[in-house]
Amino acid sequence: MNNNGKSYENMTHFYGRIWILLALGMIFSFPTVACIYYDAWPELSAVAKGLLGVAPIFWTVGFIEVLTFVPMLGTAGSYLAFVTGNLTNLKVPAALTAMENARVKPGTEEGEVVSTIAVATSSIVTTAVIAIGVALLVPLTPILNSPVLKPAFDNILPSLFGGLAVVYVSKNWKISIAPLVFMVVLFLLVPSLSGSVGVLVPVGALIAIGAARILYKKGLL
Repeated sequence: MNNNGKSYENMTHFYGRIWILLALGMIFSFPTVACIYYDAWPELSAVAKGLLGVAPIFWTVGFIEVLTFVPMLGTAGSYLAFVTGNLTNLKVPAALTAMENARVKPGTEEGEVVSTIAVATSSIVTTAVIAIGVALLVPLTPILNSPVLKPAFDNILPSLFGGLAVVYVSKNWKISIAPLVFMVVLFLLVPSLSGSVGVLVPVGALIAIGAARILYKKGLL
C-alpha cells in the first residue's frame, strides 16, 4: 500500500492502462501524420476491404492471447509484454522458465515478481536486439536471406516452446499425449492451419484439461 492508499495491483492497472493508451496513440500517430502531411487519405472502402481480410484474425488471436498469457505472466508482466509488443510470444517462455528456475508458480505473488522481472529483461533484450538488427539490416541482408539460415528463422518459436515443453511434459507426460496427438494429426490433415497456432492454443489447453480429468477419474494421475 502506497501513500495514496492504493495497492500495488491498483497502481499497476493505473499505469498499465496509461501506457497501453500511449502505445495505441503512437501506433496510430504515424499513419495519421503521414496522411495529413502528404494530404493522401485512403478510401474508406479500401480500408474496410483490407481490414475485413485480416482484422478478424488479429482480433481473435489478440483476445485469445490475453486469456492465455495473462494468467501466466501476471498483471505487471502482461502490461509490459503487450505494451512493448515486440515478440510477445517470446516473453511467455522467458517468464515461465524464470518461474520454473525460481520454483514459484504462476498466479502467486512470488510468481508475479519473477514474471515481471523476466518479462522486463526479455523486453529490454529483444528491443536492443531489434534496434541493432535495424541498424545492421543492410549489411546483414545477404546473410539473413541465406538459404542455410532460413530453416533456423522459421523455427525460432517452435524451438523456444519445444525446449520449455520438455520441462512440463516430462512432469506430466500422460496429460500431454492427447493434445499432442490431436495437434499432430490436425496439422498433418490441414497444413494450412499452421498460421493459426495462436487460435489453437486454447483448444489444446481444453483438450489437456479434459484428458487430465479423465485420467484423474480413472486413477492414472
